[in-house]
Amino acid sequence: MSGTPGEGAGGDARLTAWVRGRVQGVGFRWWVRSRALELGLTGTATNLADGRVEVVAEGPRGRCDQLLVLLRGDDTPGRVLGVVERWGKPRGSYSGFSER
Repeated sequence: MSGTPGEGAGGDARLTAWVRGRVQGVGFRWWVRSRALELGLTGTATNLADGRVEVVAEGPRGRCDQLLVLLRGDDTPGRVLGVVERWGKPRGSYSGFSER
């Protein structure tokens, strides 16, 4: 995984994940917000018009990785069929974690 922006023990990162499946109308965004806050991350979980949920999380790379593992896990509300991720440098534009 070398060369990934924000990687490393102390480095911060920005994770953008698009989650598809039955993830709208089932408490998924609330669940994501709760997990992200437990991990100390900031960002948003947003319903998209095509039925996916876009999750943007910023914070320590390791904690963003933990959130990604949770998003792909079996204990999410609804039913996750797939997650596509993109990594980048944090922008620092969030305070807290919100549902949209």
